[in-house]
Amino acid sequence: MDFLRPAGWEEALAAKAEHPTAVPIAGGTDVMVEINFDHRRPEYLLDLTRVAELAEWEVTDRTVRLGAGVPYTRIIEELRAELPGLALAAHTVGSPQIRNRGTVGGNLGAASPAGDAHPALLAAGAEVEAASVRGTRLIPVEEFFTGVKRHALAPDELIRAVHIRKADGPQQFSKVGTRNAMVIAVCAFAVALHPRTRTVRTGIGSAAPTPVRAREAEEFLGGALEEGGFWDSGAPLAPSVARRFAELCAGACRPIDDVRGTAAYRRHAVGVMARRTLGWTWEAYREGDGRTAQCA
Repeated sequence: MDFLRPAGWEEALAAKAEHPTAVPIAGGTDVMVEINFDHRRPEYLLDLTRVAELAEWEVTDRTVRLGAGVPYTRIIEELRAELPGLALAAHTVGSPQIRNRGTVGGNLGAASPAGDAHPALLAAGAEVEAASVRGTRLIPVEEFFTGVKRHALAPDELIRAVHIRKADGPQQFSKVGTRNAMVIAVCAFAVALHPRTRTVRTGIGSAAPTPVRAREAEEFLGGALEEGGFWDSGAPLAPSVARRFAELCAGACRPIDDVRGTAAYRRHAVGVMARRTLGWTWEAYREGDGRTAQCA
């Protein structure tokens, strides 16, 4: 196994172009586990830790451009206001040591259906910035995942950053595991209210071959909020609305039975999480978190 260690971004792109099978490594929290258990034996490792720009971020009026190498701890400590859903998801990742090393870029590169960042990225509305010596493109996060641990990157591309909409309303993340910490999700759910556009987005993890959005549930809830005048009034939601939203979220799942849980349990748990997180986000909206953003 050869170890490639570029000193900068252009050098990293050149190395990836010359060695398309090279596996990028930054935090190493996924890659090293696979190597240590002999599940993976790449010909080349591409160490990106010396590429300083990957550990930076930029906040604009409407988005955050998050470098692929920004660790979870920095998101929790410094981007909670702009990316609350992702910060909540980051809190559930592994141990403090893993959160200090692990990155959203690495989570996306692994493309696991159970990746903790993925539901929050889907709910917030994110685009993956992919780059190669041929140029740069933006991939909507819902189009990034193409199968179990498969993604839309070309062999010569690297993830440079993730562009994420700044929160203009409440966001929530919930995760079910077999214990309270350091656990792979049995299933996970994220929801984000977007008052500026009067839309709702969701993200579901570990309940389908890829992370998915519950689009029918989003359309139902968005329609119910608009038709009932809830965005303006902030009135309590009828239990029937929350119940139907939960049913549609559960229906968006395509889970399997495995050692961590059954398909039936996953589907049921997603419905429960959808109902609860909707309650939390709507209560926050009613208390003013997001209602003023409509005219910001």
